[in-house]
Amino acid sequence: MKIYTKQGDEGQTQLVGKRVKKTHGRVEAYGTLDELNSCIGLAVVYAKEEKHEDIVADLTAIQHELFDLGGDLANVTKQQDWKIDLHATEKLESLIDIYWEETPPIKTFILPGGGRLAAQLHVCRTITRRAERLTVNLDVTSIPPVALPYLNRLSDYFFAVARAVNARNGTEDILYERGKG
Repeated sequence: MKIYTKQGDEGQTQLVGKRVKKTHGRVEAYGTLDELNSCIGLAVVYAKEEKHEDIVADLTAIQHELFDLGGDLANVTKQQDWKIDLHATEKLESLIDIYWEETPPIKTFILPGGGRLAAQLHVCRTITRRAERLTVNLDVTSIPPVALPYLNRLSDYFFAVARAVNARNGTEDILYERGKG
């Protein structure tokens, strides 16, 4: 099988059940999930280097869930046998609670950053927010009911785990300081 098919050379691609322009909202949404998945791959490399094996396991599971969700978003047929389910969101909630316990309390906004892994997790958080915004624009009757809660929780997960990584590594969060204008 060749890597190239030439079927997208005219600016169209195939959803499950329909051919659409590559700028179609669904393509934008699942393409952003693909971008997120690549950024998570880099975070996995950093997590391995920093010996955060629990985070490596979490992120790898999330990568699989994002493939499932991307497939769900690419499906425009009447058959709605969703791969992503409520369990994925509930798992994120329990992980958020665990990682949040590791972090010091905050009373103000923090700037994205800290160590290399934490900074990469913040990049993942912001891409997740974009994926969420793009998914909101889709017809909610044709996407998994858990898609939006999952993405919302996923961005919270990245925030919590970025802060936990900084805490584990002894790196203080950078607190936002209001401008003097």
